[in-house]
Amino acid sequence: MTNFLRIFVFIALCAAPSLYADEPLPPFSHGAPFGSSGKFVHTDGATMYRAVCQACHMPDARGAKGAGEYPALAADPKLAARLFPIARVLAGYGGMPSFADNMTDEQVASVVNYVRTHFDNHYTDTVTAADVAHLRAAPPTDEGHP
Repeated sequence: MTNFLRIFVFIALCAAPSLYADEPLPPFSHGAPFGSSGKFVHTDGATMYRAVCQACHMPDARGAKGAGEYPALAADPKLAARLFPIARVLAGYGGMPSFADNMTDEQVASVVNYVRTHFDNHYTDTVTAADVAHLRAAPPTDEGHP
């Protein structure tokens, strides 16, 4: 397969999920999603979700199964425990990578709050950057998760 064809297929696969999104998301800003520090440049929760999360969890947050299994975040009772999604974003889990090195505390809080208040989730106790910083500083457990 030529490089051009590989790039075309990659772009087509990335764009396809947006064709069936239940909830419109803000337009993705042009330019690199990473700054020179290696952290994502976006700070808005919806934009962070679109730039980072929807590729696996889908635009409607209903997850997907195929070559891998990507759990649904929509109507997810596990999100009621506000520290749970912070720990997952920071430490990763299963096939999900850790984003601790790529997101600031504010970015983690923003995307977690967005997911917890959208996609049929109605959790109103807000996660703060201080919550993220506290969990980030916590020593990992035996499983490698805070």
